[in-house]
Amino acid sequence: MNRKDPREEAKSAANISPYEFGEYTYDQYVQRAIRFHGYPAPGIIVGGYMVAAAKSYLTPGILFDAISETAWCLPDAVQILTPCTAGNGWLKILDLGIFAVSLYDKTNGRGVRVSLDAEKISRYGEIAAWFLKLRGKKDQDSGLLAEQIREAGASICSVEHVRIHEDFLKKRSKGSVGPCPRCGAVYPLKHGSTCRLCQGQSPYTRREAMRH
Repeated sequence: MNRKDPREEAKSAANISPYEFGEYTYDQYVQRAIRFHGYPAPGIIVGGYMVAAAKSYLTPGILFDAISETAWCLPDAVQILTPCTAGNGWLKILDLGIFAVSLYDKTNGRGVRVSLDAEKISRYGEIAAWFLKLRGKKDQDSGLLAEQIREAGASICSVEHVRIHEDFLKKRSKGSVGPCPRCGAVYPLKHGSTCRLCQGQSPYTRREAMRH
């Protein structure tokens, strides 16, 4: 039985060429990824295909938000290829540990979720070794991995229609703010009687004022 070329599956399943990322060619996207992410990590390249695939299913012109189900690499692909960023609040990062992204209409929550499919990944040995952590990073063939990712495109993804919970459709707001009675920092009063730094959630072991 003849198996379909995975590149053709990518075109039919994701409505995009496996060699393009929306308005960017492969090489253009890799250069953007290097500037934004620091290096062309496998996750940001795969993530680019996933985001481009999700965008291809959206109604042109709609305002949309994004949810990344991992904090690794994928959020940067969203920020390169869409207007959704962590700073403007249109990108929500839920660290569920799953390599999946959803793009959805801001108003009604209807959208598309794209995820890496373990069964489809099995066609590509080096991608499987990377994603399933079958070998350590130093034992992976980075050149072959990049080649297989480029060949596979979006064909290693699964796509599904989703409806986002209404809680995620609410606009974020700091609410009322005021000075912390302990340190004086202005903070959202909904955090409690003192700021979170003074509640013991500070990431610092030392803070020292500087002269300027």
